[in-house]
Amino acid sequence: MAADEPLATELQVFEQNKRQWLTSNPGEFVVIIGTSVAGFFKDYESAFRAGLKKVAVSQDFLVKQVWAEDPVYLIY
Repeated sequence: MAADEPLATELQVFEQNKRQWLTSNPGEFVVIIGTSVAGFFKDYESAFRAGLKKVAVSQDFLVKQVWAEDPVYLIY
């Protein structure tokens, strides 16, 4: 993953901390802004709203659920 890709930094932070978070915050939604963790939340909506409150208008942030493996969705 190239560093100039959108959310590359945030995804790297997630992968680096995922093992620890699986123990401390399994199933919760983490908000990552750059290299900073803005918090953990019980549901996506709460996490997304918190992310919006903490970023500048044009700044990206990541909301990702802490799971051992990402779910696979099938679309027919």
